[in-house]
Amino acid sequence: MTKRESYEARTEELLTPIADENHVEIYDVEYVKEGSDWYLRCYIDKEEGVSINDCEAVSRALSDELDRTDFIEDAYILEVSSPGLGRQLKKDKHLLKSLSYQVDIKCYRPVNGAKDFTGILKAFDENTLTLEICDNQGPKGRGSKKGAGQDSALQDAAKADMVFNRKDIATVKLALDF
Repeated sequence: MTKRESYEARTEELLTPIADENHVEIYDVEYVKEGSDWYLRCYIDKEEGVSINDCEAVSRALSDELDRTDFIEDAYILEVSSPGLGRQLKKDKHLLKSLSYQVDIKCYRPVNGAKDFTGILKAFDENTLTLEICDNQGPKGRGSKKGAGQDSALQDAAKADMVFNRKDIATVKLALDF
């Protein structure tokens, strides 16, 4: 286990009772370096959405616990927030909640000439993700908006499942459709 992974795991242990007390769930914890600064980011979530008050309460309680245990050697900035609308789907529990939702996948290298894909998350296992992708993928592998002037029977006929190896995927995020 790397130092980063150790810090994330220990923080998640400290955060679990705090999250329970505040009726939120832990979405993710990450310890990252940006420029010369280290950040300990804790993402929390709940069904009805996270408020600024939720973030403040969790941040204050977690900050006290981190000061008490003092296990992180580096100076760091603590951030507690919602994972946001276009949240990354890093863990299986995130993918499970996102089945049948539209997601964006960014691959490390081109697959069928594209690195970026948008489609409906149909299935996943430990090695693969399956998306239903429209055959009319435009630039950067992005499909058009649903019902954008196309006959629905034609749209259904143009859909196909595409299976991605998880090791080839850089990021998976919920797609934002405005």
